[in-house]
Amino acid sequence: MLLCANTNRPWFPTLVLLQKCKTLNAVNQIHARMITTGSINNCSLSAKIVLAFVSSPHPPLAEFARYVFFSRHAFGNEDDPFLWNAVIKSYSHGCDPKQAFVMFCMMLENGVRVDKFSFSLILKACGRLGLVKEGLQIHGLLKKMEIGSDLYLQNGLVSWYLRCGCVEFARQVFDGMQKRDSVSYNSMIDGYVKCGMIDLARELFDCMPLEEKNLVTWNSMISGYAQSDLEFAWELFETMPERDSVSWNTMINGYVKRGKIEDARSLFNRMPKRDIVSWANLIDGYSKLGRIHVARSLFNEMPDRDVVACNAMMAGYVGNGYFMEGLEIFRHMQNGDVSPDVTTLLIALSAVAQLGHIEKGVALHFYIQENGVPLGRKLGVALIDMYAKCGSIDKAIAVFEGMEERSVDHWNAMIGGYAIHGLGELAFCLLMEMERLSVKPDDITFIGVLNACGHAGLVKEGLMCFELMRRVHKVEPKLQHYGCIVDMLGRAGHVEEARRFIEEMPIEPNDVVWRTLLSACKSHKKFDIGEPIAKNLIQKDSCNPSFYVLLSNMYAGLGMWGDVFKVRMMMRERNVTKLPGCSRIELEGVVHEFMVQDKSHPQITEIYSMLNGLSTYNSESEVIKV
Repeated sequence: MLLCANTNRPWFPTLVLLQKCKTLNAVNQIHARMITTGSINNCSLSAKIVLAFVSSPHPPLAEFARYVFFSRHAFGNEDDPFLWNAVIKSYSHGCDPKQAFVMFCMMLENGVRVDKFSFSLILKACGRLGLVKEGLQIHGLLKKMEIGSDLYLQNGLVSWYLRCGCVEFARQVFDGMQKRDSVSYNSMIDGYVKCGMIDLARELFDCMPLEEKNLVTWNSMISGYAQSDLEFAWELFETMPERDSVSWNTMINGYVKRGKIEDARSLFNRMPKRDIVSWANLIDGYSKLGRIHVARSLFNEMPDRDVVACNAMMAGYVGNGYFMEGLEIFRHMQNGDVSPDVTTLLIALSAVAQLGHIEKGVALHFYIQENGVPLGRKLGVALIDMYAKCGSIDKAIAVFEGMEERSVDHWNAMIGGYAIHGLGELAFCLLMEMERLSVKPDDITFIGVLNACGHAGLVKEGLMCFELMRRVHKVEPKLQHYGCIVDMLGRAGHVEEARRFIEEMPIEPNDVVWRTLLSACKSHKKFDIGEPIAKNLIQKDSCNPSFYVLLSNMYAGLGMWGDVFKVRMMMRERNVTKLPGCSRIELEGVVHEFMVQDKSHPQITEIYSMLNGLSTYNSESEVIKV
């Protein structure tokens, strides 16, 4: 039977062998064999290779299928768009949608007939890339063709306009349709919901024929109202003719986002069948309310876990300051059946950065390299940030310089790393390098550079950067930028200039800006400026402990202990409490955490003994200097 099959289908072994190819070397060997046997000239085989492998997840195989198409089929006399559409789909649904548009243009230039599938695929590509101009050209071409009124293509146009944010144009196409189906209505309703136009979505929902309404329609409406009117979302949920897991999860997620965790739990308990998303929503809800132990209990109860659930639990731990516990989940994932994804690695890097545990960071970086995970936009940024926060600016630089492609986010992360380490000159030089390479900085870039200049005392460079931002790059300064300038002037001792700068700001300063000025007043003993400001702020915001503490510290710095006592008594009478400060240090691979007035550390006696010794040494040194 096998011999007979191979006789009738001589190309069959080649297809079987190609299925097993994942590397360029393996594909090249099969290609060489096809050339030597002459099977490369078999049109039936080459067409089957294109159809079978052009959308392969293995790049060498997909590229080979495209090569076969272009060398054997693209420029012949074939008018059938079938193979062209297969190749266009591999681009429009793959990693390079722009190439789909190029392919479509080649079809037109070479006189290949385009059909409704060709148009739908190119509209998909334009939608993914947000190509408005190119999409309009496609729409214009459709109007000139008989297939332009096809329902399938009209729905594609509506979807493309919505993905590009052109809601009004999408509605014009929708209104001009001779015939509509559930896809037409659902696309338009979903578009309104995603743009926050819930009233227009409701209007369309109400006039939609009953027989066209399906689960997608109801779920879209519930999703929209779950963000704005939870009570009405519940009414819709209760009146639905049928529900699926999306319906239940949408309502649970709505309750979670509003902090109504008990309602979410009640709905969760009522679910006829829970999925991973149901569990992850609830874990996320309890975590964000600080009830991490309940979240962990739910995580333990899960019958099955996937990467989404593990990421939710990890994010919950890290968001609540349980960094080691979050990394423990990651370790279990490495040793178990659940493979970490990019989100997992981002959470793990965040935990390591917060801990300042450089050894764990290096191990994590090695895992990323060993598993061939590309340092894309977010992962590369997180890695640079982690090394900078762990104190290894050299490793952060090595990651940055080793990247083949850098977005503005990578530049921002590196500038932020320099700022953390007080390397203002290097941060400023990096901004100049961005200018040289025509990398357009954004508002985050300038926050990083201004912050770095402030920490390094580079007032002239900082002010130059501020003007560069406003006048050259036309970036409108935000409150954070003004805050950086106040901090920079204050650190350099230009307290009066900092006060004038605040008074001349075009936007209202917040408490952070005022605290920054008060800190400068305390550091540089500008009591005459700081006291009236602090008293005024306390009068305006009597519940903010920072203003009381800064005023008290100013009095203490001048030895005005009676006034210190008055401020402390005022805090006690108004029940204003300050959260204790916290610091961490890594020693021989172990992270030690210290709180103000906390004596729970097992080596507290030795620590205080060492501090007292250092204090005595410093006092004796001062006496010797005098």
